[in-house]
Amino acid sequence: MFFDGYGYHGTSFEQIYRCYPASFIEKPQIESGDKIIMPPSALDRLASLHIDYPMLFELRNDAAERVSHCGVLEFIAEEGMIYMPYWMMENMLLQEGDIVKVKNVTLPKGTYVKLQPHTKDFLDISNPKAILETTLRNFSCLTTGDSIMVAYNNKKYYIDIIETKPDNAISIIETDCEVDFAPPLDYKEPEKPIAPHSTGKAPAAAEDTPAETEPKFNPFSGTGRRLDGKPLKYQPPPVSSSSGSKDKKPDVPNVNSQSSTTSSSQSNARQSQGKLVFGSNANRSKETEKAKEPKPEPPKENEESKFQAFTGKKYSLRG
Repeated sequence: MFFDGYGYHGTSFEQIYRCYPASFIEKPQIESGDKIIMPPSALDRLASLHIDYPMLFELRNDAAERVSHCGVLEFIAEEGMIYMPYWMMENMLLQEGDIVKVKNVTLPKGTYVKLQPHTKDFLDISNPKAILETTLRNFSCLTTGDSIMVAYNNKKYYIDIIETKPDNAISIIETDCEVDFAPPLDYKEPEKPIAPHSTGKAPAAAEDTPAETEPKFNPFSGTGRRLDGKPLKYQPPPVSSSSGSKDKKPDVPNVNSQSSTTSSSQSNARQSQGKLVFGSNANRSKETEKAKEPKPEPPKENEESKFQAFTGKKYSLRG
């Protein structure tokens, strides 16, 4: 038996309507929830039935085989029409004026829901848990496979419902529901640094090549000279390398010989200018220069030139 020609029959509510978005009516608040606006005739029929409160409905789009669930906000729509959130129309692939079937249902209270944001920007909110709790207060039920919309700070965030318990559609009115988050759809794990593949030959080669030993310091390895120009009576022994063939020391005698030759050449240049240079031994190596320039005789040591203590005159303080 039909009710007023709108197809109401039996003990349950089931009706076909044409759907339109909330922009067709001055009710923008329905965009932040899952409640629809139905005609007054639907309220008359629902009031005559023994249904469970709060009123929950199943929305079905047979053309696209999409099913969702919602609640009701008001009964002020024109007859044969319903207004619903635009994000819900997108989930069900509905256009303006498409046919949708509405049926009253009873859903179990939810105990678990798993959500997955579309973008990781939702996790950058200072307190996403509080924003989500505030938004879900406007929802009556959740359906697995739907994408709900969370509006915050003039920006819309879409979140997929990938799992609900104890059923595919649950009621979240006055219930304690555990919420879990899955990684966002655009989340990428940070790439781990790839370590270079180490082969067995590299350590072996490093072990085979011994480390270069630093040259040891040898103090007083040079030759001594007298200021009076006399030859040295004591010649220092040559420096002997105490280490093996691996420890290589710098060639000290060669450096000294080079320094002696350079100093001798400098002394010759200075002697040619008529200046006296101490320790000039380079004249011995050149016989021609010895013949031209006579070698100055070294001064003889006099005992009188030695330092003698208390050799001055004495004076009396009395005058």
